[in-house]
Amino acid sequence: MNDSHYHLTLQPGALTLRDLRAVWAAHVPLSLAPEAWQAVNASCALVDQITAKGDPAYGINTGFGILAKAHIPNDQLEALQRNLILSHAVGTGELIADNIVRLIVLTKIGSLARGYSGVRPLIIETLIALYNAGIMPAIPSQGSVGASGDLAPLAHMTLAMLGVGPVRYRGELMDAKQALGAAGIEPVTLAAKEGLALINGTQVSTALALHGLFMAERVLEAGMVAGALSVDAARGSDAPFDARIHAVRGQPGQIAAAAIYRELVAGSAIRASHLVGDERVQDPYSLRCQPQVMGAAMDLIANAGRTLLIEANAVTDNPLLFPEDGAIISGGNFHAEPVAFAADTLALAIAEIGALSERRIALLIDANLSGLPAFLVKEPGLNSGFMIAHVTAAALASENKSLAHPASVDSLPTSANQEDHVSMATFAARRLDQMAHNTSVIVGIELLAAAQGIEFHRPLRSSEHLEHVHAQLRARVAPYDADRFFAPDIEAARLMVVNGELSASCKELFTVLHP
Repeated sequence: MNDSHYHLTLQPGALTLRDLRAVWAAHVPLSLAPEAWQAVNASCALVDQITAKGDPAYGINTGFGILAKAHIPNDQLEALQRNLILSHAVGTGELIADNIVRLIVLTKIGSLARGYSGVRPLIIETLIALYNAGIMPAIPSQGSVGASGDLAPLAHMTLAMLGVGPVRYRGELMDAKQALGAAGIEPVTLAAKEGLALINGTQVSTALALHGLFMAERVLEAGMVAGALSVDAARGSDAPFDARIHAVRGQPGQIAAAAIYRELVAGSAIRASHLVGDERVQDPYSLRCQPQVMGAAMDLIANAGRTLLIEANAVTDNPLLFPEDGAIISGGNFHAEPVAFAADTLALAIAEIGALSERRIALLIDANLSGLPAFLVKEPGLNSGFMIAHVTAAALASENKSLAHPASVDSLPTSANQEDHVSMATFAARRLDQMAHNTSVIVGIELLAAAQGIEFHRPLRSSEHLEHVHAQLRARVAPYDADRFFAPDIEAARLMVVNGELSASCKELFTVLHP
């Protein structure tokens, strides 16, 4: 898919994973479908009716959380909403990357535009203007427990609309008021319910988890390509990819993964060279069980994708307004447990992709298992070759084991025990970036090792797909003939993983991952 001229006309509730990937990958121009404004106007009118009547309604003319019993006069409602944003903007830590902020703003626009949040059209128009101008609110990554919404990070997002605090604009960190002025956007004054609607919701944890999802897809694809290359480097068998094995088990991801492996290795002259006379009966599990492990990861990633797509389209603030019968209902859609569970399962998949890759690196550098020169280098002893590159892979695989501990099982009560169970979804999702980085390094090292192993079998050639991948790598990284500064090679290979380059030459094989 070429999204270079992609324009997203947002139909509230109808975002697709293709839309979300496009916004994650690039700054895609955005507009709201004209028919959406009717629902926005209807919920806004209901807020006006409630404030005119004067009866207490949570979040409209009351305090928040445990302070909900405090009734706020109409002439203080603007101050109430502004105070809410200022007091809740308490985030800390590194700023969330711009491509994830784009997803936050997009999904917040989509949620508000469903017409159940009671905001004026001006609020949505301002968010769209900020997005299209490339003004990215500076949102700290820490400070949300993923219940009652991502309150602190979304308050930082909302500050930008008020012209308060820092934003990123044209590659620079600057004052929001200055950036809004440069883009010709007027700061807003929040009306009743609007501040709460903006900071209530799961958009931050969902956007972070979507980033983790898309990175998981890339490391899965790259891990399969590198794993197939390792099969040939280790002169392994393609028999474990036979469709009949996987059909009788019936796991859909496993069946799909085996089909991809069959295509990746099809036509390999290296494989043909040892079909007869090879004394080995079975390969180690890291080669033989790839469809079972990577297929299970594929299923987890697909399941997480389904949950996160629903959440990206969801209305998750509180209270919600239903103009058709004038109801205003307090509930708990802001509780991000579905996102936390999805992020935790993505963590398992990312960790296992890296763990399996690390085992194949260990196999390739072990002359007793691989039949290749020790540590994949000529003159081992004089040269250490891939010895310590494998140590790096082992270190990162071990880090991922700790990071994969489920975040969703933790909870600390907040807001004087009013919010007595929380999801920890924001951390669950945030840690996926580090895990994906770790796994991308591991898979990058495997790619280097497998490519090195392939070269020891020359003049025999691998399959067409894998030879193309090998050539892509060699255009960036020379063969490892003797010890040299190794870190730049690993970084080049890592970038091929995270940029999706390993699967680019066989993209059609991975369409099952991109519904």
